[in-house]
Amino acid sequence: MPSVNLLLERDDVRALLEIHPRNLVVEAVRTAIDEVRRGSQVTLTVDWAERISLALDRAKQRSLRPVLNATGVVLHTNLGRAPLADAAIDAVSEAARGFTNLEYDLDSGARGSRYLHSVDLLRELTGAEDAIVVNNCASALILALSALARGREVIVSRGELVEIGGSFRVPDIMQRSGATLIEVGTTNRTHLDDYRRAITPRTGAIAKIHRSNFTMSGFVAEASVRDLAPIAREHDIPIVHDLGSGLMMDLDSYGLTGEPTARAALDAGATLVLMSGDKLLGGPQSGITLGAKHAIARLRQDPFARAMRIDKMTIAALGATLELYRDPVRATREIPTLAMVTAPAEKIRERCETAAAVFEGNGIECSVIATAASVGAGAFPSYGIPSFSVAIAGDAQELERRLRKSEMPVIGRIADDRLLLDLRSVQQRDDETLTRSVLAALG
Repeated sequence: MPSVNLLLERDDVRALLEIHPRNLVVEAVRTAIDEVRRGSQVTLTVDWAERISLALDRAKQRSLRPVLNATGVVLHTNLGRAPLADAAIDAVSEAARGFTNLEYDLDSGARGSRYLHSVDLLRELTGAEDAIVVNNCASALILALSALARGREVIVSRGELVEIGGSFRVPDIMQRSGATLIEVGTTNRTHLDDYRRAITPRTGAIAKIHRSNFTMSGFVAEASVRDLAPIAREHDIPIVHDLGSGLMMDLDSYGLTGEPTARAALDAGATLVLMSGDKLLGGPQSGITLGAKHAIARLRQDPFARAMRIDKMTIAALGATLELYRDPVRATREIPTLAMVTAPAEKIRERCETAAAVFEGNGIECSVIATAASVGAGAFPSYGIPSFSVAIAGDAQELERRLRKSEMPVIGRIADDRLLLDLRSVQQRDDETLTRSVLAALG
């Protein structure tokens, strides 16, 4: 086995030193030696320059990489949830390029507040009195309970103490606020009287939590925010409603029913409505809190607010996304999440057939089949969106691995021992990129 120094003296490796930092080349040489040592290849047959170049390529590859989401899950948490609209991408680029008035009031010439950006748009679009945006919805929940109920009690239904992605449990998150949880009702049935009996002078808030990723049916009952509002007003107790999905416009005409919009949630009587920015809203990761002016003022003053604040790029992307909602037709067309979930199934079929024809013309056996896609991220958990997929013939596990490891990774899903590429979760402008990547990996 050659030493590191011996390899560094080779002409083909010294050429690499002329275009790469020395420490990077040295580490690549060590990696190549280790790989050969662990393998069974005879060292006399090793193309050291090629192995070192491959190690260099891997070392330079960024950890966060673009992938093509062909899983059929539009808001795939593992793949980054909502892709941004072009207007939001342009706004982020502009904000990142130089300085901004992030915390500077251009009218007065004095220090301003980052919490005021996007507030006017959120008020306009939802009817809220005020708003504050932090880094995600879990943070918004902690901040709301800390500001309104720290050291006091928060009443919550046992049927809403759910576990969300990554093994995080809502009660654990809520308890970090410093509030004491008072569980009422049972897993499947919680009534208004359960809330009434739990109210004491120590009650700081009533919490309503959106159930993510599942639904309950059969012998079930729950008290809605509209049902709880009179009781809350009677005792002067705020209602904190974690809406989750961030739906800003009605999608009933597309067959997507059952998720309330932010405006509807506020109209039902919640003091605060919390939602994610990177789910159905289609913007950047953020936690948006809408509601009563006096309650939002307390959130802004809470020390947690600084720890959970968002940066200028997030503010820019959110503002640009919200501006698109002023025209619902434009929003549906230009916000990728909305465009993907509302696209006609026939359009998806046509795109699949175009891709399948290219694959078959290059020797890849495949077929187009009807499938069901999903919104993802806990929104509309029981609704399957009619869709179509390209089913690629062969060893599904091996095909999945080869596509996942390609230069532009294509992430599909395996069903019934077949690899499926559902184009509903692929933006149409990426169809050619997906086709090229599949051909490079499998052709």
